Parts: sequence; structure tokens; C-alpha cells
Amino acid sequence: MNQFWLKLKRVWAMNRILVIFLSVLLSAGCSRSRSDPKRIAVARAGDAFLYVDQIPSLIRPGTSPADSVAIIHNYINRWARKEFIFRKAKDNLSPVLNKEIDNQLEETRANLVIYQYQRQMILERMDTVISLNDMEGYYTENMNNFVLASNIIKALFIKLPPETPNMNRIRFLARSNEQKDLQELESICYQFADKFDDFNEEWIPFDRLSVELPQEIRNEESFLRRTTFYEAADSVFLYFITIRDYRLRSTVAPFEYVREDIKRIIWNNRRLQFIQNLENDIYNDALKENGLTIFNK
Repeated sequence: MNQFWLKLKRVWAMNRILVIFLSVLLSAGCSRSRSDPKRIAVARAGDAFLYVDQIPSLIRPGTSPADSVAIIHNYINRWARKEFIFRKAKDNLSPVLNKEIDNQLEETRANLVIYQYQRQMILERMDTVISLNDMEGYYTENMNNFVLASNIIKALFIKLPPETPNMNRIRFLARSNEQKDLQELESICYQFADKFDDFNEEWIPFDRLSVELPQEIRNEESFLRRTTFYEAADSVFLYFITIRDYRLRSTVAPFEYVREDIKRIIWNNRRLQFIQNLENDIYNDALKENGLTIFNK
């Protein structure tokens, strides 16, 4: 036995797949009588066979031969345990429950086949290009469906150590809308700021920014109406916020903020319409070719 394992380790270095097969073969006592002679069986549990091609890739590179054998052993034992329990359960379920399970499996299989066919047809035939005009048109026609649930802003956020030089210059630059000033500000903040973010000049929820501040802002709506530049401090940092624009909750969201949502809605609507048309075409063609007979009892 020891000589066999030494040989097994040497073979491992040359061919890991062969090692796994041999180790499984040894541990499982593989029978040569199996249901499919074209496949290599490595274990049998009652009338069920486990084949080499059914064993997933379990062994990571660098795993020792002994550990690899143990992993395969454990997999076979789990497989056998499940098979024995399955057979016991199946044999002892009532005919009514077994029939119900068969019906559920057939229904699940039919749904899965239909789903995969629909998915294939969508990939091959459905128009998936959604233009800016498509999205803007949908937004215009359905604006009341895009009411904000929270306050949103376009803003610049800066977090600086208090000892940062030229602090007044930074305050001035942060208030400016001139591109050259913003470039200068970014250069300074690159050197000294703990955080500098304009959020790609996109809309963001105000909550995303307010959590960065040392003090809670209690009335967001009032704050946004009266504030374009805000400064706060704690014992470690200074915080600057420049608010470029804002929209309040319960108002219509700007198009840019809901653009991706609209794109998903349009795509999903197209998908549903495509599937409905596909099913109708299949059904109508089948009626023409084969007809439908309903037997009255």
C-alpha cells in the first residue's frame, strides 16, 4: 500500500488528472460493471454511478497529493450520501407526492427551455440600441413617474488639513466656475487634500455628501435653498462644499439623474413586447400548421 502511494505521488507531478482518477479509483473501489461503458465510473451508490466527467475541478494548483485524495474522497462521500438519501426518500414517498414532484419537474424544465429560447431570440433578433432620443422622449412623456424621493445636488467637496497653505486662495477657487480656477484648485488639492471630489459633475443624493461632514444638517431643504458655499471644521480637518445645483425631494428628477433608469425601462419594455410577439407568432403558426383540437368529455 505504501509503495502504491509513493508511485501515486510521482505520477502526480506528471499528470494531476491521472492522480485524481487513480486515487478515486482506489478509494471508491470502482466497479467495471457500469451503466455507460463509454464513460469512466469512479463510484457506485446502489444503482447510481459517479463518472469522472461529473467531478468538478476541486483541486487547486499547489495542493499536495494527500490533500487532493482527501478532497476527492470527501466529494465522493457527499455524493454517495445524497444518492442514498434521495433513493430512500423517493422509495418511501407516496405515489401522489411522487407524481406531484414529476409534474413540478416537467413544468420547471419546460419553463427553463422556453426561457433559454427566448433569451437566444432576444440576443439574435431584438433591437437593443436605445438612442438618446428614445430616452428623452420617454422622459418627456413620463416625467411624473420620476419624482425624487430624496434631495440631490451637483457639488464639489474638499477635505483638508487646517495647516494647508493658501487656505483663502482655496476658498476663492472653490467658489469659482472658471475652468482655469478649477484646474488650479485641483492641482493644489492633489498635493494637500485628504479628499477632493466633484463627482464627475453628476447629480448625487445629498445624503452621500452630508455623511462626510462633522455636523449633521438638520433641515436639508432650507440648507440647499440658502447655501452655495459651506465650510465646517472638526479637530482634524476643514470641510468645504460648493453647491452648483440642487433639486428637492418630491420634485421631478432631472433627466441626467434618471437616464440609466430610463434606459433599463425601455429595454425591459422592448423585451416584454418582443417575447409577447414571439409567443404569439409561434402560437399562430402552430395553429395554422397543426390546428388545435379540444376534446369535450
